[in-house]
Amino acid sequence: MKVFPYRRICVVGTTGSGKSTLAEVLSQRLHIPHVELDALHWEPGWKEADREFTRARLRGIVQNEAWVIDGNYSFLRDILWPRAEAVVWLDYPLPLILWRLWQRTWRRVIHKEVLWGTNTERLAEQFFSKDSLFLWALKTYGKQRKNYPAQFSLPEHAHLQTYHLTSPRQTAAWLSCLPNAPSSG
Repeated sequence: MKVFPYRRICVVGTTGSGKSTLAEVLSQRLHIPHVELDALHWEPGWKEADREFTRARLRGIVQNEAWVIDGNYSFLRDILWPRAEAVVWLDYPLPLILWRLWQRTWRRVIHKEVLWGTNTERLAEQFFSKDSLFLWALKTYGKQRKNYPAQFSLPEHAHLQTYHLTSPRQTAAWLSCLPNAPSSG
């Protein structure tokens, strides 16, 4: 069986689209490390790490031969994409993304899930503040749908194999066609 040829993969998409979930599946299936850019970016107390510190963290990671990294931080793209071999863009319909974000937020709040840097989500912040992920999704959705095709067409990104997935069904079909990587054990 032919092995999936890409060992440095980025997963991008609007918040709530399933980037981390897909990246984790790819990581397990291909036996390569998974890194969430959010984990590099967020410090305890929902404080943003210094950008240069975050960039330095990422520089060390991308030197590895294999990884799957999820996130949309444009200030990291100049470090990440030149080393990447493939980008998977989850470009799902906005109502689906908002529904998934709703489900994820309630799950995280009810179960007090600990996120990067010991952070937890709170209902008031997610539903009734200017820092709401729902507002962020609404604000960035259209921008990403314009920006990613433009980024993919740039000469410096011509080396990237891009996968534009527009529905969970399409993503599942794509995953079902990927061969498993041989285990290293």
